[in-house]
Amino acid sequence: MGSFVFIPILFFGLIILISSFFVVKQQTAAIVERFGKFHSIKQSGLKLKIPLVDKIAGRLSLKIQQLDVIIETKTLDDVFVRLKVSVQYRVIKSKVYDAFYQLDYPHDQITSYVFDVVRAEVPKMKLDDVFVKKDDIALAVKAELNDAMLEYGFDIIKTLVTDIDPDAQVKSAMNRINAADREKTAAQYEGDAARILIVEKAKAEAESKRLQGQGIADQRREIARGLEESVDVLNRVGINSQEASALIVVTQHYDTLQAIGSETNSNLILLPNSPQAGSQMLNDMVASFTASNQIGEAMKNAKKKSDE
Repeated sequence: MGSFVFIPILFFGLIILISSFFVVKQQTAAIVERFGKFHSIKQSGLKLKIPLVDKIAGRLSLKIQQLDVIIETKTLDDVFVRLKVSVQYRVIKSKVYDAFYQLDYPHDQITSYVFDVVRAEVPKMKLDDVFVKKDDIALAVKAELNDAMLEYGFDIIKTLVTDIDPDAQVKSAMNRINAADREKTAAQYEGDAARILIVEKAKAEAESKRLQGQGIADQRREIARGLEESVDVLNRVGINSQEASALIVVTQHYDTLQAIGSETNSNLILLPNSPQAGSQMLNDMVASFTASNQIGEAMKNAKKKSDE
């Protein structure tokens, strides 16, 4: 009979012994209360408490945690915008008591401060400035949270403005403005390119005309030099300048006929083209040169008489 009574007592004692030990994980703090009153803070490892007297009131993580807060507010230029602010924080190891007993809902407290700061800062900025100065907003939130949450045992590691989302119509308008600006820039570049092409083409044409004119001038200069040499040769054999010039023209006339005849597909007709055309041309030119010389002499004599 006594052995049957001893077994339950032994079993009950074993349960009490096992319940005296508990494990606290790494980067975690356990708050132990005795008869409902704070007793101690246990760090990571295997710990001992008095059964039925001590109770684990709660556990706090000492790791860095992140809270994402989404706020909708209005900018200085009356644009509604949604901001996502990420707050990275952790419980200060030496202030676990304050973090556990002073705040029931630390997330709500942090969220309230974030709302307060963002809605005080963003309405002072235009929409474009919100994008440019988002780091300033994050720093203002961090400064406010540090001052407020430090006394509650929380350390604010970093705050980040991770998203800025204006109203859909505003985004569409911004995209249209950006697209129009890019099209304007592209049109300016295309116009500049077309203008440069026209200028360069005009320069090339001008250079081509200049070289062409220089070539024609050089050609005529060489022709004149050749004619001069031909006239000198003819003068040395007793042919005067008028007859020499006429003879050269006739010679060129026959050279032209020879060049035309060498082209099998030529359909050019040179008129007049009778056998007597060359001699007639020579006689006419000699007569013309003689008449022009006589007229020139008469004009000179008339001028001399008028001067006297």
